[in-house]
Amino acid sequence: MRIFGKGRHRPSASWRQATDRAFTLIGDGRYEDAGALLTRAADLEPWLSESWFNLALLHKFRHDWEQARAAGLRAVALLDREAGAPDWWNVGIAATALQDWPLARRAWQAYGLRVPGGAAVSGEPAGMDLGSAAVRLSPEGEAEVVWGRRLDPARIEVLSIPLPSSGRRWGEVVLHDGVPHGERTTAAGHAYPVFDEIELWAPSPVPTWVVLLEAATEEDRDALEQLAADAGFAAEDWSSSVRLLCRMCSESRMPSDEGDGEHLDPHDHSEPGHPGPLGHRTDGQLWVPERECGLAAPASLVRGLLDGWVADSPDSRDWRDLEEVC
Repeated sequence: MRIFGKGRHRPSASWRQATDRAFTLIGDGRYEDAGALLTRAADLEPWLSESWFNLALLHKFRHDWEQARAAGLRAVALLDREAGAPDWWNVGIAATALQDWPLARRAWQAYGLRVPGGAAVSGEPAGMDLGSAAVRLSPEGEAEVVWGRRLDPARIEVLSIPLPSSGRRWGEVVLHDGVPHGERTTAAGHAYPVFDEIELWAPSPVPTWVVLLEAATEEDRDALEQLAADAGFAAEDWSSSVRLLCRMCSESRMPSDEGDGEHLDPHDHSEPGHPGPLGHRTDGQLWVPERECGLAAPASLVRGLLDGWVADSPDSRDWRDLEEVC
Protein backbone atom coordinates (compact mmCIF):
# COMPACT_ATOMS: atom_id res chain seq x y z
CA MET A 1 0.00 0.00 0.00
CA ARG A 2 1.35 3.45 -0.93
CA ILE A 3 0.21 6.00 1.64
CA PHE A 4 1.14 9.12 -0.32
CA GLY A 5 0.47 7.79 -3.81
CA LYS A 6 -2.70 7.00 -5.67
CA GLY A 7 -2.46 3.25 -5.44
CA ARG A 8 -5.64 1.41 -4.52
CA HIS A 9 -5.95 -1.10 -1.73
CA ARG A 10 -8.68 -3.15 -0.16
CA PRO A 11 -10.50 -1.13 2.53
CA SER A 12 -10.62 -2.57 6.03
CA ALA A 13 -13.65 -4.38 7.43
CA SER A 14 -14.14 -1.52 9.90
CA TRP A 15 -14.27 0.96 6.99
CA ARG A 16 -16.85 -1.13 5.14
CA GLN A 17 -19.02 -1.58 8.24
CA ALA A 18 -18.97 2.14 9.05
CA THR A 19 -19.75 3.07 5.43
CA ASP A 20 -22.57 0.55 5.03
CA ARG A 21 -24.16 1.69 8.28
CA ALA A 22 -23.80 5.34 7.26
CA PHE A 23 -25.70 4.84 4.01
CA THR A 24 -28.46 3.01 5.87
CA LEU A 25 -28.75 6.07 8.13
CA ILE A 26 -28.74 8.40 5.09
CA GLY A 27 -31.68 6.44 3.69
CA ASP A 28 -33.50 7.14 6.96
CA GLY A 29 -32.66 10.84 6.80
CA ARG A 30 -30.29 10.65 9.79
CA TYR A 31 -27.56 12.78 8.26
CA GLU A 32 -25.82 13.80 11.49
CA ASP A 33 -25.32 10.20 12.61
CA ALA A 34 -24.24 9.21 9.09
CA GLY A 35 -21.73 12.07 9.06
CA ALA A 36 -20.06 10.81 12.21
CA LEU A 37 -19.64 7.35 10.69
CA LEU A 38 -18.34 8.62 7.34
CA THR A 39 -15.88 10.90 9.14
CA ARG A 40 -14.68 7.86 11.07
CA ALA A 41 -14.33 5.94 7.81
CA ALA A 42 -12.27 8.79 6.33
CA ASP A 43 -10.04 8.73 9.43
CA LEU A 44 -9.56 4.99 8.96
CA GLU A 45 -8.75 5.22 5.23
CA PRO A 46 -7.77 8.85 4.44
CA TRP A 47 -5.92 7.80 1.25
CA LEU A 48 -8.97 6.11 -0.22
CA SER A 49 -10.84 8.35 -2.67
CA GLU A 50 -14.14 6.65 -1.80
CA SER A 51 -13.84 7.93 1.79
CA TRP A 52 -13.99 11.53 0.58
CA PHE A 53 -16.45 10.82 -2.22
CA ASN A 54 -18.90 9.47 0.36
CA LEU A 55 -18.44 12.51 2.58
CA ALA A 56 -18.92 14.83 -0.41
CA LEU A 57 -22.13 12.95 -1.24
CA LEU A 58 -23.42 13.37 2.32
CA HIS A 59 -22.64 17.09 2.31
CA LYS A 60 -24.48 17.38 -1.01
CA PHE A 61 -27.56 15.77 0.57
CA ARG A 62 -27.27 18.31 3.41
CA HIS A 63 -26.71 21.21 0.96
CA ASP A 64 -23.50 22.06 2.82
CA TRP A 65 -21.70 23.18 -0.30
CA GLU A 66 -18.46 24.42 1.27
CA GLN A 67 -17.91 21.02 2.88
CA ALA A 68 -19.03 19.20 -0.27
CA ARG A 69 -16.47 21.12 -2.33
CA ALA A 70 -13.68 20.45 0.18
CA ALA A 71 -14.40 16.72 0.44
CA GLY A 72 -14.89 16.43 -3.31
CA LEU A 73 -11.51 18.00 -4.01
CA ARG A 74 -9.84 15.53 -1.65
CA ALA A 75 -11.61 12.69 -3.47
CA VAL A 76 -10.47 13.73 -6.95
CA ALA A 77 -6.90 14.25 -5.72
CA LEU A 78 -6.79 10.52 -4.94
CA LEU A 79 -8.34 9.24 -8.16
CA ASP A 80 -6.48 6.65 -10.19
CA ARG A 81 -8.07 7.54 -13.52
CA GLU A 82 -7.91 10.70 -15.59
CA ALA A 83 -11.52 11.39 -16.63
CA GLY A 84 -15.12 10.36 -16.23
CA ALA A 85 -15.21 9.76 -12.47
CA PRO A 86 -18.45 10.66 -10.68
CA ASP A 87 -16.28 12.38 -8.05
CA TRP A 88 -15.79 15.21 -10.54
CA TRP A 89 -19.53 15.49 -11.13
CA ASN A 90 -20.12 16.06 -7.41
CA VAL A 91 -17.39 18.69 -7.41
CA GLY A 92 -19.12 20.37 -10.35
CA ILE A 93 -22.47 20.49 -8.51
CA ALA A 94 -20.88 21.95 -5.37
CA ALA A 95 -18.92 24.51 -7.39
CA THR A 96 -22.07 25.52 -9.28
CA ALA A 97 -24.00 25.95 -6.03
CA LEU A 98 -21.20 28.24 -4.78
CA GLN A 99 -20.82 30.00 -8.16
CA ASP A 100 -17.17 28.93 -8.19
CA TRP A 101 -17.09 28.99 -11.98
CA PRO A 102 -13.38 28.22 -12.54
CA LEU A 103 -13.74 25.03 -10.47
CA ALA A 104 -17.05 24.16 -12.14
CA ARG A 105 -15.40 24.41 -15.57
CA ARG A 106 -12.48 22.31 -14.42
CA ALA A 107 -14.85 19.68 -12.99
CA TRP A 108 -16.98 19.33 -16.13
CA GLN A 109 -13.87 19.15 -18.30
CA ALA A 110 -12.29 16.53 -16.03
CA TYR A 111 -15.50 14.53 -16.20
CA GLY A 112 -15.16 14.53 -19.98
CA LEU A 113 -17.56 17.26 -21.11
CA ARG A 114 -16.68 19.98 -23.59
CA VAL A 115 -17.01 23.45 -22.08
CA PRO A 116 -16.82 26.33 -24.61
CA GLY A 117 -14.46 29.16 -23.79
CA GLY A 118 -11.58 27.25 -22.26
CA ALA A 119 -10.09 27.37 -18.78
CA ALA A 120 -9.17 31.07 -19.02
CA VAL A 121 -12.83 32.17 -18.96
CA SER A 122 -13.87 33.11 -15.42
CA GLY A 123 -17.65 33.44 -15.91
CA GLU A 124 -20.26 30.74 -15.64
CA PRO A 125 -20.23 28.00 -18.30
CA ALA A 126 -22.29 29.08 -21.31
CA GLY A 127 -23.03 27.71 -24.73
CA MET A 128 -22.83 24.04 -23.76
CA ASP A 129 -25.99 23.40 -25.81
CA LEU A 130 -27.31 20.60 -23.61
CA GLY A 131 -30.88 21.03 -24.85
CA SER A 132 -34.12 20.37 -23.03
CA ALA A 133 -34.77 18.14 -20.05
CA ALA A 134 -37.35 17.60 -17.35
CA VAL A 135 -36.79 18.29 -13.68
CA ARG A 136 -38.68 16.85 -10.71
CA LEU A 137 -39.42 19.70 -8.32
CA SER A 138 -39.73 18.92 -4.58
CA PRO A 139 -38.78 15.25 -5.12
CA GLU A 140 -39.25 14.43 -1.42
CA GLY A 141 -42.62 16.20 -1.17
CA GLU A 142 -45.46 16.73 -3.65
CA ALA A 143 -43.18 16.02 -6.56
CA GLU A 144 -43.93 17.64 -9.91
CA VAL A 145 -42.10 17.07 -13.20
CA VAL A 146 -41.76 20.15 -15.40
CA TRP A 147 -39.88 21.01 -18.57
CA GLY A 148 -36.85 23.24 -18.74
CA ARG A 149 -33.70 24.29 -20.58
CA ARG A 150 -30.36 22.96 -19.37
CA LEU A 151 -27.97 25.85 -18.74
CA ASP A 152 -25.09 23.57 -17.80
CA PRO A 153 -24.73 20.05 -16.36
CA ALA A 154 -26.15 21.05 -12.95
CA ARG A 155 -28.75 23.79 -13.66
CA ILE A 156 -32.10 23.92 -15.43
CA GLU A 157 -34.20 26.99 -16.20
CA VAL A 158 -37.87 26.10 -15.63
CA LEU A 159 -39.94 26.78 -18.76
CA SER A 160 -43.20 25.13 -17.68
CA ILE A 161 -45.51 26.89 -15.22
CA PRO A 162 -45.31 24.80 -12.04
CA LEU A 163 -48.36 24.19 -9.91
CA PRO A 164 -48.45 26.38 -6.78
CA SER A 165 -47.96 23.34 -4.51
CA SER A 166 -44.34 23.09 -5.71
CA GLY A 167 -43.48 26.59 -4.51
CA ARG A 168 -41.63 27.17 -7.78
CA ARG A 169 -42.21 29.68 -10.57
CA TRP A 170 -41.73 29.89 -14.32
CA GLY A 171 -38.27 31.21 -15.17
CA GLU A 172 -36.57 30.04 -12.00
CA VAL A 173 -33.25 28.21 -12.15
CA VAL A 174 -32.91 25.07 -10.05
CA LEU A 175 -29.83 23.07 -9.14
CA HIS A 176 -30.32 19.42 -9.99
CA ASP A 177 -28.65 16.09 -9.33
CA GLY A 178 -26.64 14.28 -11.95
CA VAL A 179 -28.39 10.90 -12.10
CA PRO A 180 -31.74 10.93 -13.98
CA HIS A 181 -34.77 9.30 -12.35
CA GLY A 182 -36.99 8.50 -15.32
CA GLU A 183 -37.42 9.68 -18.89
CA ARG A 184 -40.05 11.48 -20.93
CA THR A 185 -40.45 10.52 -24.58
CA THR A 186 -42.15 12.31 -27.47
CA ALA A 187 -44.12 10.99 -30.42
CA ALA A 188 -41.06 11.72 -32.58
CA GLY A 189 -39.07 9.21 -30.56
CA HIS A 190 -36.88 11.65 -28.63
CA ALA A 191 -36.14 10.78 -25.00
CA TYR A 192 -35.41 13.38 -22.33
CA PRO A 193 -33.99 12.63 -18.85
CA VAL A 194 -35.83 13.61 -15.67
CA PHE A 195 -33.46 15.05 -13.07
CA ASP A 196 -34.28 15.59 -9.39
CA GLU A 197 -34.13 19.13 -8.03
CA ILE A 198 -31.63 19.71 -5.23
CA GLU A 199 -32.50 23.31 -4.40
CA LEU A 200 -33.55 26.65 -5.86
CA TRP A 201 -30.52 28.34 -7.43
CA ALA A 202 -32.06 31.60 -8.72
CA PRO A 203 -35.64 32.79 -7.97
CA SER A 204 -37.99 34.36 -10.49
CA PRO A 205 -39.73 37.71 -9.90
CA VAL A 206 -42.65 36.68 -12.14
CA PRO A 207 -45.74 35.55 -10.18
CA THR A 208 -47.95 32.61 -11.06
CA TRP A 209 -51.68 33.12 -11.65
CA VAL A 210 -54.53 30.69 -12.16
CA VAL A 211 -57.54 31.65 -14.28
CA LEU A 212 -60.60 29.88 -15.63
CA LEU A 213 -60.92 30.24 -19.39
CA GLU A 214 -63.84 29.71 -21.72
CA ALA A 215 -62.10 28.65 -24.91
CA ALA A 216 -64.44 27.27 -27.57
CA THR A 217 -61.65 25.47 -29.43
CA GLU A 218 -58.07 24.37 -28.97
CA GLU A 219 -57.08 27.16 -31.35
CA ASP A 220 -58.58 29.68 -28.91
CA ARG A 221 -56.51 28.20 -26.10
CA ASP A 222 -53.38 28.18 -28.25
CA ALA A 223 -53.90 31.85 -29.06
CA LEU A 224 -53.54 32.81 -25.38
CA GLU A 225 -50.37 30.75 -25.00
CA GLN A 226 -48.91 32.45 -28.08
CA LEU A 227 -49.97 35.91 -26.89
CA ALA A 228 -48.22 35.37 -23.55
CA ALA A 229 -45.08 34.02 -25.27
CA ASP A 230 -44.96 37.03 -27.60
CA ALA A 231 -45.01 39.28 -24.53
CA GLY A 232 -42.02 37.40 -23.09
CA PHE A 233 -43.97 35.40 -20.51
CA ALA A 234 -46.00 32.18 -20.48
CA ALA A 235 -49.47 30.62 -20.33
CA GLU A 236 -50.15 26.91 -19.89
CA ASP A 237 -53.38 24.95 -20.08
CA TRP A 238 -53.15 22.94 -16.88
CA SER A 239 -56.33 21.09 -17.84
CA SER A 240 -54.43 19.15 -20.49
CA SER A 241 -50.79 19.42 -19.43
CA VAL A 242 -51.13 18.11 -15.87
CA ARG A 243 -51.17 14.36 -15.19
CA LEU A 244 -51.29 12.82 -11.73
CA LEU A 245 -48.81 9.93 -11.64
CA CYS A 246 -47.74 7.51 -8.97
CA ARG A 247 -44.04 7.48 -8.08
CA MET A 248 -43.40 4.29 -10.07
CA CYS A 249 -44.87 5.81 -13.22
CA SER A 250 -43.15 9.14 -12.71
CA GLU A 251 -39.71 7.57 -12.35
CA SER A 252 -40.09 5.30 -15.38
CA ARG A 253 -39.88 5.91 -19.13
CA MET A 254 -43.11 7.79 -19.85
CA PRO A 255 -44.59 9.34 -23.03
CA SER A 256 -44.84 13.08 -22.46
CA ASP A 257 -48.04 13.56 -24.48
CA GLU A 258 -50.20 10.64 -23.30
CA GLY A 259 -53.82 11.58 -22.80
CA ASP A 260 -54.01 14.13 -25.60
CA GLY A 261 -55.56 11.78 -28.11
CA GLU A 262 -58.67 9.67 -28.20
CA HIS A 263 -57.51 7.04 -25.72
CA LEU A 264 -57.34 7.47 -21.98
CA ASP A 265 -53.87 7.39 -20.46
CA PRO A 266 -53.61 4.25 -18.30
CA HIS A 267 -50.96 6.00 -16.17
CA ASP A 268 -53.13 9.06 -15.42
CA HIS A 269 -54.26 8.66 -11.81
CA SER A 270 -56.51 11.73 -11.80
CA GLU A 271 -60.27 11.44 -11.46
CA PRO A 272 -63.18 13.07 -13.30
CA GLY A 273 -63.57 16.63 -12.13
CA HIS A 274 -59.91 16.99 -11.11
CA PRO A 275 -56.78 18.22 -12.95
CA GLY A 276 -55.40 16.00 -15.69
CA PRO A 277 -56.57 14.78 -19.11
CA LEU A 278 -58.77 12.11 -17.55
CA GLY A 279 -60.41 14.59 -15.23
CA HIS A 280 -61.41 16.91 -18.06
CA ARG A 281 -63.31 14.42 -20.22
CA THR A 282 -67.10 14.39 -20.09
CA ASP A 283 -69.50 12.21 -22.04
CA GLY A 284 -66.77 11.16 -24.45
CA GLN A 285 -65.89 14.72 -25.45
CA LEU A 286 -62.27 15.36 -26.34
CA TRP A 287 -62.50 19.09 -25.69
CA VAL A 288 -64.16 20.89 -22.78
CA PRO A 289 -64.36 24.69 -23.24
CA GLU A 290 -63.78 25.48 -19.56
CA ARG A 291 -60.03 25.30 -18.97
CA GLU A 292 -57.93 25.87 -15.88
CA CYS A 293 -54.93 27.87 -17.06
CA GLY A 294 -51.70 28.88 -15.40
CA LEU A 295 -50.23 32.26 -16.30
CA ALA A 296 -46.76 33.59 -15.58
CA ALA A 297 -46.82 37.37 -16.01
CA PRO A 298 -46.41 40.55 -13.94
CA ALA A 299 -49.47 41.92 -12.15
CA SER A 300 -49.33 45.01 -14.35
CA LEU A 301 -49.69 42.91 -17.52
CA VAL A 302 -51.76 39.83 -16.76
CA ARG A 303 -55.26 41.36 -17.06
CA GLY A 304 -54.31 43.19 -20.23
CA LEU A 305 -53.16 39.90 -21.77
CA LEU A 306 -56.46 38.21 -20.96
CA ASP A 307 -58.58 41.13 -22.14
CA GLY A 308 -56.60 41.36 -25.37
CA TRP A 309 -57.09 37.63 -25.93
CA VAL A 310 -60.87 37.97 -25.50
CA ALA A 311 -61.03 41.08 -27.69
CA ASP A 312 -59.57 39.14 -30.63
CA SER A 313 -62.54 36.72 -30.59
CA PRO A 314 -65.23 37.75 -28.07
CA ASP A 315 -67.75 35.16 -29.28
CA SER A 316 -65.52 32.20 -28.46
CA ARG A 317 -63.42 33.41 -25.52
CA ASP A 318 -63.89 34.61 -21.95
CA TRP A 319 -62.11 34.48 -18.59
CA ARG A 320 -62.95 34.74 -14.89
CA ASP A 321 -61.64 34.08 -11.37
CA LEU A 322 -58.08 35.30 -11.84
CA GLU A 323 -55.99 34.60 -8.72
CA GLU A 324 -52.31 34.93 -7.84
CA VAL A 325 -51.19 31.58 -6.40
CA CYS A 326 -47.39 31.71 -6.17
